[in-house]
Amino acid sequence: MNEERRVQLLESFGRSKMMELFGAKVGSIDQGYIEISVDKQEFMARPAGMFNGSTIAALVDVASGYAAASAKPVDSYFTTVELKVNYLNPAMGEQLLAKGQVIKNGKVITVVRVDVYSIKDNKESLAATSLVTMMMLSTKHSRKK
Repeated sequence: MNEERRVQLLESFGRSKMMELFGAKVGSIDQGYIEISVDKQEFMARPAGMFNGSTIAALVDVASGYAAASAKPVDSYFTTVELKVNYLNPAMGEQLLAKGQVIKNGKVITVVRVDVYSIKDNKESLAATSLVTMMMLSTKHSRKK
């Protein structure tokens, strides 16, 4: 991925109101891959202390969109077609880390796998895995028409 594309994606991420609310940070981004982390906030936790499933699902959705967009060489816009999350373990910890990887980069349909880890005492524990189908609606070029 070239630096111009990386900057476009990071600037777009910076404009996301949801990710701002979550206090999310991009840790790594490359072609077809992204890592996003969030520190636990009170609204993200269940009474028992683990991250709420809705927080995990939202993180999966955003990570999928950015992983899909990062696989394209031009500015592109995606929407979610299908999102399936398997919650494997309670997400106990101080932080979540989503790792999104494109596994099929088609002309219109892109499939992304996102694994979400809870981090406690600097140790990653797999909390959820997901498979997300994204559809490219347009590119920046086609939106100008």
